[in-house]
Amino acid sequence: MLVIKNLSKTYANGKIEALKNVNLSIEEGEFTALLGQNGAGKSTLINILAGNVKKSSGTVQIGRYDLDSDELATKRIIGVVPQEVALDTFFTVKEILEIQSGYFGIKNNNQYIDELLEILSLQDKKRASIRGLSGGMRRRLLIAKALVHQPKILILDEPTAGVDVDLRNSMHEFLEKLHQLGITIILTTHYLEEAEKLCKRVIIIDKGRIIKDEPKEELLENYSTNISLEIDFDKELGKDDIRFLNKYNPRVVKTRVYLDILKKDLTKLFRDMTEMELEFNNINVKKQSLQDVYLSLVKE
Repeated sequence: MLVIKNLSKTYANGKIEALKNVNLSIEEGEFTALLGQNGAGKSTLINILAGNVKKSSGTVQIGRYDLDSDELATKRIIGVVPQEVALDTFFTVKEILEIQSGYFGIKNNNQYIDELLEILSLQDKKRASIRGLSGGMRRRLLIAKALVHQPKILILDEPTAGVDVDLRNSMHEFLEKLHQLGITIILTTHYLEEAEKLCKRVIIIDKGRIIKDEPKEELLENYSTNISLEIDFDKELGKDDIRFLNKYNPRVVKTRVYLDILKKDLTKLFRDMTEMELEFNNINVKKQSLQDVYLSLVKE
C-alpha cells in the first residue's frame, strides 16, 4: 500500500537534513504509530506523502502509483488530518465537505457526507458556521474532511491534541471502526498510551532516521527490561520476612508487596521466596509501557 525507498529531504541548500535515507513499507489494513520527538522528521514525512513538500531524493509509491509521476492519483488514495486546525470560517460544516468533495471531482456526495457527520456526531452542526464550533468539533470536522473522498490510507497528525478525555475516547472508538473496515491508518501522537492502545505496529523516528520498526507486542517484549510486581501473601509480613527483598526496594502495604525488578531476576525472586517458605495468594505482573520503551530507545 505504501513503499518508501531511500527517502531524504534537506533544507537550506542541503545544510539541514530533515529525513535521512528512510526506507519503509506499510501493508494494506495496518494500523501504525509513527512516533518521534518534535523535529524528528514526522511532519516532513507526512507532508511529502501528502504532496505538500517535495522530497530531495528517493522514491515513494502509494498504492500502485509513483508520487513523482502520478501525484494526483496518490492524493486520491491518501487522506491527511493535519495537526493545525485551519478551516475557512466563512463556510458551514456541510459546505466545507462539499467543497472538499469537489476538489476530487466527486458530485452528489451528500449521502456519504451525512454518514460522516452522523458518525462523528456533527449532524446537528452541518449548517453551523465554522466560527461557532468548539475546538473538539473542528478536529472532528478535519477527520471528516480527510475522509470525504473515501481514501484507502488515513494519516493523522496529533488528532487528539488539546481535546478532552471523553472526545479522545470517542475518537479512539471511531478510529478502531475505520481500521475494522480495512482502512490503513498512520497515527502520530505524543500521547504514547494512545499509540499503545490503538496501533499494532510502532515506527520510531529520531533525527530523520527510523531507529525502530516492529510489531508493538514484539517491541514491548524485546525492549522491556523491567517489570512491576504486586504480590499478595497469606499473612502480614514483618521486616525479617522481607529482608531478602531489600535489594528490590520493596513497598509493603499489609499483606501486599510492590516490587520493580529486572526481568532476568524474576526466577531468582521466586526461588528465594520458596526458600523462605513464603506462600502467596496472587501475583500481578505489569510490563513496561510503550512510553517507557520509547524513552529508553530515544535516549540511547
